[in-house]
Amino acid sequence: MVRLKQAAASMAGMLLGALLASGTPPASAQTPEVVRVRGEVVSFDGASTLVVKSRQGTDVTVRLGQPLRLLGVTKASVADIKPGVFIGTTTVQKEGSSSRSLEIHIFPESLRGTGEGDRPWDLVPGSSMTNGAAGNAVDSVDGKTITVTYQGGSRTVLVQPDTAIVTYVPIDKNDVKPGVKIFAITQKGTDGTLTASALSVGKDGVTPPM
Repeated sequence: MVRLKQAAASMAGMLLGALLASGTPPASAQTPEVVRVRGEVVSFDGASTLVVKSRQGTDVTVRLGQPLRLLGVTKASVADIKPGVFIGTTTVQKEGSSSRSLEIHIFPESLRGTGEGDRPWDLVPGSSMTNGAAGNAVDSVDGKTITVTYQGGSRTVLVQPDTAIVTYVPIDKNDVKPGVKIFAITQKGTDGTLTASALSVGKDGVTPPM
């Protein structure tokens, strides 16, 4: 019996070692699935439960984490994109070396570095999200061209008249009410619950374009 227990312990140790060596964590340690929620507020209990009609037309319940970072989203313009400001932009590939910007959100200085980098995005098929520092805007035939620089790379984006440009302003929970548009990056729990630690809320009829 003692030998069986020793053998079992040895096998468990070998299995754990193999998992660590392969870089594969145990299932319980895997990163939660990320679900991005875009839509219109149906109801809010004023504390932690938000019901949103998603852009797919279904009602989605989002649990709001504590603490919660609330961000108001309001209109801005290309003139607000000064050299060096930290921005995020959703783009789709354009012929040539530049990408066409669908939207640009200008971060306040306190949020510099948020999500820095370049990654696939799900706003529209084939889109990417790039967060980084804006360079000088250069007029081109089609619009204004801006280089967004992030640690390890850069992306050149074309800003056109139909590019949505927004920035962030302070809000409180009183601004979260039926009819306003929201955007949230949530984590999906093992029980299917969606939890958000930050919530972007449209102001004055603005739809967060991210």
